[in-house]
Amino acid sequence: MSSKVNNGQVQVNKPDDVRNVVLVGTAGSGKTSLFEQLLRARVAGYRGEKDDAERLSQLYLASLVTGDVFVNLLDAPGHADFVGELRAGIRAADAAIFVVSASDGIDGAAQALWEECAEAGLPRVIALTKLDAAHSDFDTVVAELKDKFGDGVLPTHVPVGSGAGINGTVGVLSRRFRDYSAGGGEPVLNEQDESHDDLIEEHRNALIEGLIQEADDAELMDSYLEGADPGRDYLLDDLMKATSGANLYPVVPVIQSSGLGTEELLSLIEQGFPTPSTHPNPTMVKLNGDELGPAPSDPDAPLVAQVIRTTTDPFAGRLSMVRIYSGTLRTDDVVHLSGHKAFFLGLDPDEYPDRDQEERIGQIQQAQGVELKPKASAIAGEIVMLPKLAAAETGDTLSAKDDVVLIPNWKMPAALLPLAIKAATRNDEDKLSGALNRLAVEDSTVKLGRGASDQLVLWTTGQAHADLLLNRLKDRYGVNVEQEEVKIALRETFTAKATALGRHVKQSGGHGQYAVVNIEVEPLERGAGFEFVDKVVGGAVPRNFIPSVEKGAKAQLDKGVIAGFPMVDVRVTLFDGKAHSVDSSDMAFQMAAAAALKEAAVVGRNVALLEPVDLVTVTVGEEYMGAVMTDISGRRGQMQGTDTDGRKVIISALVPQLELSRYAIDLRGIAQGTGTFTRSFHGYELLPGNLVEKFAKKD
Repeated sequence: MSSKVNNGQVQVNKPDDVRNVVLVGTAGSGKTSLFEQLLRARVAGYRGEKDDAERLSQLYLASLVTGDVFVNLLDAPGHADFVGELRAGIRAADAAIFVVSASDGIDGAAQALWEECAEAGLPRVIALTKLDAAHSDFDTVVAELKDKFGDGVLPTHVPVGSGAGINGTVGVLSRRFRDYSAGGGEPVLNEQDESHDDLIEEHRNALIEGLIQEADDAELMDSYLEGADPGRDYLLDDLMKATSGANLYPVVPVIQSSGLGTEELLSLIEQGFPTPSTHPNPTMVKLNGDELGPAPSDPDAPLVAQVIRTTTDPFAGRLSMVRIYSGTLRTDDVVHLSGHKAFFLGLDPDEYPDRDQEERIGQIQQAQGVELKPKASAIAGEIVMLPKLAAAETGDTLSAKDDVVLIPNWKMPAALLPLAIKAATRNDEDKLSGALNRLAVEDSTVKLGRGASDQLVLWTTGQAHADLLLNRLKDRYGVNVEQEEVKIALRETFTAKATALGRHVKQSGGHGQYAVVNIEVEPLERGAGFEFVDKVVGGAVPRNFIPSVEKGAKAQLDKGVIAGFPMVDVRVTLFDGKAHSVDSSDMAFQMAAAAALKEAAVVGRNVALLEPVDLVTVTVGEEYMGAVMTDISGRRGQMQGTDTDGRKVIISALVPQLELSRYAIDLRGIAQGTGTFTRSFHGYELLPGNLVEKFAKKD
């Protein structure tokens, strides 16, 4: 029977007293409802959470106690825009409850989440929700799960009845029947209910064979072949071993209205989920990059912990969620804080400089239910909240100051949706920089940059992420911003040779201004930049004014000649000119050079616009290959080739940046949430003539 407890009465003495569990599932799968269902079953007075955009977009921590086990329960966002929060939850947890809606099946988004867990080697139990919905069938969905996720998908509990008539579950290993037919209260547990033996036998042999294989248990094999029953406790011990290997995935039916599946999941968490000492910890790395092996789950070892996520509040300051892998952390300890994101993620060290400094630990806080309570110390395996770590950012490592190590950062999703913004008022402008920096600290997927014409660009992971950030700016930091169209850094160039004369002659009393230059302009290959050649003979242009001509040409190239975009990949040759002994000057020759470039563009009519082109690599399911390639062609893309990776196709193409501003959103629609892509600058190519007119007129 369940019993609601006061979490504050539980004392964690060793890592095996803890279970760290993250709930993973798509939006609409019933994941957050299950999260709340588990808490209601064990936390007295819990009434649920308010579903707002902030709550649904971030990793949420609560705790409960079941039996003698303290459970840190993490609810990870299901939306693809917030996969960074999901990866943080996966790093903090030792196992996952993977939530699948029986009425919706396994779509591409669910498969993408499964792959995230698989890549991290995270053990999983599958919670099959909404079995009471019309047309939902347990066996049919289990077969689909096996097809998508492999033969390791094996029910440990089976629903009794079907659809709205499901009234309980029977344990495949325990043979016990939990009767939920009374509704509302706790289920009635019936030991060895023989009326369900046929239902049990449908699944029992396959499950025991899976345990034998994954737990590598020869003794269980002998018992199985001899027809002997090894007993419930023995089988549950093997279930923990098998689940820990992340190749066997128990399935538990769940119905929210009756609470069916709640006690079954809590029992599995207590008796079948890996503990911090059985699930491998991340590898420790020295400051020089040498690997040291996984952090030991030992409270007596030197401290090793990692910042899982960071939040900032205008009033409360910074609050860090920290998973302790090794050692013991105490309030008022002085620890070493390290941030080496550039090293682990291959980022620009100038943009992400290394940080190493000492920090004093403030009052440790621990989730007890949904409230934070002070705690004097925490040991390996626990997840705690630390206030006012002034320099801590998501992914940073906390270690003993006399034994400094690093834990590698997990890979963050690339922010590929640009959002151009500007402050709405002068008052907002004063606050914008500080607010943006706070956003970047608490959300590692945010990237700030400057685009064309020094436009402020906020790079996000998708529309939901962009909307969330704009709301945070307004509601949390009181900053109003206006969105602008993202400007693309076009360039101008000459497409053929042109010869022109530039004159700057003025007489207004006193010293005048006099300079005449004859230049030839010709195109260079892409990426060559600017070349200046001096071919003046006979002193037509005095030597001291030659640099002035080059300077004036460069200045005009930076301004462009037809649409205001910088001009690139040209050679300017000065071959003749005239000067005046009194009126010629540095500025006069600069002006003459600028005039000559403008004249060359008019005379030759051979100036074109160049657009930046990115190398785009798209990864999608093979069923979406045709649609993606058709879409790329519609974006003026040039196919570079395709490759395969299992059931996925990797498509490479050169695509103009003008066509990519909304691609992060469009690809998600084309591939039903399963597509990902990367982009990197490739070079500049000629802009089509019809678009040249558009941009020339626009400027």
